[in-house]
Amino acid sequence: MKNFSDLTEREVLAVAISSEEEDSRIYMSFAEDLRERYPDTAKIFEEMAEEERGHRHRLLKLYEERFGPHLPPIRRENVKGFLRRRPIWLTKNLPLDTIRKEVETMELEAERFYARAAEQAEDVGVRRLLGDLAEEEKHHENRAVTLTDEILKPDVRAEEDRTRRRMFVLQYVQPGLAGLMDGSVSTLAPLFAAAFATHQNWQTFLVGLAASIGAGISMGFAEALSDDGSLTGRGSPWLRGAASGIMTALGGLGHSLPFLVPDSWPNAFWIATAMAGVVVFFELWAIAFIRSRYMDTPFLQAVFQIVLGGAIVLAVGILIGAA
Repeated sequence: MKNFSDLTEREVLAVAISSEEEDSRIYMSFAEDLRERYPDTAKIFEEMAEEERGHRHRLLKLYEERFGPHLPPIRRENVKGFLRRRPIWLTKNLPLDTIRKEVETMELEAERFYARAAEQAEDVGVRRLLGDLAEEEKHHENRAVTLTDEILKPDVRAEEDRTRRRMFVLQYVQPGLAGLMDGSVSTLAPLFAAAFATHQNWQTFLVGLAASIGAGISMGFAEALSDDGSLTGRGSPWLRGAASGIMTALGGLGHSLPFLVPDSWPNAFWIATAMAGVVVFFELWAIAFIRSRYMDTPFLQAVFQIVLGGAIVLAVGILIGAA
């Protein structure tokens, strides 16, 4: 890599030209990704892509006047000091906030680059153009805000907020809820079977810990491998897998932790069992609330389904352990 201070004016212009071209393509990628979900917001990024193309044409015209038609193959990744970007534009169905944060970083980096390049330039014409571009990039975010106000009318914003909520439910709530349900319900049987079979808290906790972590790993991989999100719009499979796996493990660990009560305590087994029962009660009601809040399931129906299913699994575990 080359130090920025060692770049010639020709190389500075070449880096600027390639950077503007790349930024324009990134903005168009964002626009294409958002077009179906947020068509009005996609227009903002199309406008920004067009501005970047205008910057490139001005830079290219000056470069050809000074140095001719050949561009050296130097890009910003060959220069020290540029931020290393994550290629998030290769991912489909990105959250809108993630895209906007990436754009803010791009604009800040471009403004700093042009400001430093203008200070370093010796040619008056080059210095003037780079200084102008620095000011334009500095106000690019304000331009984006203006476009947002012009394009995203209140009714459009309301529709995009509804879409954002649907995407949040699909990408995070749904897999997380599936994991919480699996972890909270499926681990009841092995945990309470071990509890009533051994009447030993520590052994019961180990069974619950193993069941919770094992179920979390299994659910995480199952969710991640079931759908890559390209057709369903459910986002990154690994984020969904992580949400599902973590919530599965937490769901099982919730009613396993009470069995850390030392066996040396008087009535330690019954104390831990009672505490675990209380935790199970709150877990099942939390699941019912989430289903009612985000999955449009009537609350009483959700309570009946979850509590009944959990009670059956709990009873099976107790019966098997006590046999």
